[in-house]
Amino acid sequence: QVQLVESGGGLVQAGGSLRLSCAASRSIASSNAMGWYRQAPGKQRELVAGITSPSRGSTNYADSVKGRFTISRDNAKNTVYLQMDSLKPEDTAVYYCHVQWRLSGDYWGQGTQVTVSS
Repeated sequence: QVQLVESGGGLVQAGGSLRLSCAASRSIASSNAMGWYRQAPGKQRELVAGITSPSRGSTNYADSVKGRFTISRDNAKNTVYLQMDSLKPEDTAVYYCHVQWRLSGDYWGQGTQVTVSS
């Protein structure tokens, strides 16, 4: 089975930064798409940022994080990153890495907690 191992979550003050990492056990260069989702207590899981597999692939962001978050990848390390700057309390959630391979299906990371204090 494919494994996605997340790291980088934690507690930060508003205005601070965190970088989340998602290391895959399979080549992400062969994936269809990758992304980061988040789920806050009592709320539905939502897409935060996505990126396609081609070199310098297209990216998309939720309106709430545009200009503050940046998704990127390192194909050599099979790792997807989410750089989060200017964090706000409303960014507090469990963040999940997601990768889709066309022939293998969808896989999710274990989730990492991000807490932003006022």
